[in-house]
Amino acid sequence: MFSVSRRSLLTVGAALPLLGRLDWAVASPPPAKADRLRLNYNESPYGPSGAVQEAMQRGIATAALYPYGHMYALAELFAQQQGIAEDQVAVFSGSMAALRYAVLAFTSTTRGLVMATPSYEVPRQAAENWKAPVQEVDLDAAHAHDIPAMLAADPQAGMLYVCNPNNPTGTLTPTDAIREALANKPKGSVLVVDEAYIDFSDAPSCISWVKEHDDLLVLRTFSKIYGLAGARVGLAIGHPALLERLAVFGGDNVPAGSSLLGAHASLEDVKLLPQRKALNARARDETVAWLKARGFTCTVSASNCFMIDVKRPAEQVIERLAEHGVLIGRVWKNWPQWVRVTVGSAQQMQRFREVFAAQVV
Repeated sequence: MFSVSRRSLLTVGAALPLLGRLDWAVASPPPAKADRLRLNYNESPYGPSGAVQEAMQRGIATAALYPYGHMYALAELFAQQQGIAEDQVAVFSGSMAALRYAVLAFTSTTRGLVMATPSYEVPRQAAENWKAPVQEVDLDAAHAHDIPAMLAADPQAGMLYVCNPNNPTGTLTPTDAIREALANKPKGSVLVVDEAYIDFSDAPSCISWVKEHDDLLVLRTFSKIYGLAGARVGLAIGHPALLERLAVFGGDNVPAGSSLLGAHASLEDVKLLPQRKALNARARDETVAWLKARGFTCTVSASNCFMIDVKRPAEQVIERLAEHGVLIGRVWKNWPQWVRVTVGSAQQMQRFREVFAAQVV
């Protein structure tokens, strides 16, 4: 696994205030009471599996020790499963941290960020705090990243960000388009592909590409399909020299031992991904079909979230559902009549449909 010395961390001090507030999956409204249905954070309704919970409990016994051994073991297992070198994997306290560090590492006042809109807003917020220029490019007609337009948006860009599947739409960008971005991006820039939701889809990962490209960074998280959002474990995958540029901003800020053991056990549970992928697809597709039958347009999602055109100011729908205990949302400024909905369990989506039918349809 890639590691960084404490001495190299001396450069990070001035940048820390620029990291900004934490946004997780950028939800609205604020965290809810326990009796409310949270379909607003793209969290898993299932949580960690039984085996993962047992592994996390074992971590309590080693809480007196620094968790570097667990971190190295996690990176080693992930690298083996992906067929890459261990030094091409770095572990962070959530992939959001790695994403923020990437913005600090790859952009500047003269080399900006190019990303889609609507998309995950953390890189834009980090770039704005860093005083780096930001170019947001509308999704194309299929709600995929418009790669040709992104490539043309800023010839001096330092970083291109592609979230695939995209948050909040859940839509996929074709693999060939991502290859086009990697091949034709501005010289000296880095392509960051956020695969937080990739395991919900049938899309191929870009991880194997890092073996041939030193200007590609791929992000993974244990927050979504693995149900470990509260454990805060994420991975950055790329050339060791690229990971060095991230690590100076937080390479020693590793997750807790229990979190690392839970992530390790999640990778070992070979049945977990296909089971949860199927459950998610069934609940999502049933709800989307129900909405379409009632005249609503939805994005074609391959993820655990989708967007609905509610045909009115979406803030009104968010507020109405929240009054009845169902939290969804939020609204992106260029899609004011669309709202994101997280896919919950079958029972949770049934409750969503009941409240939506009573308050919106």
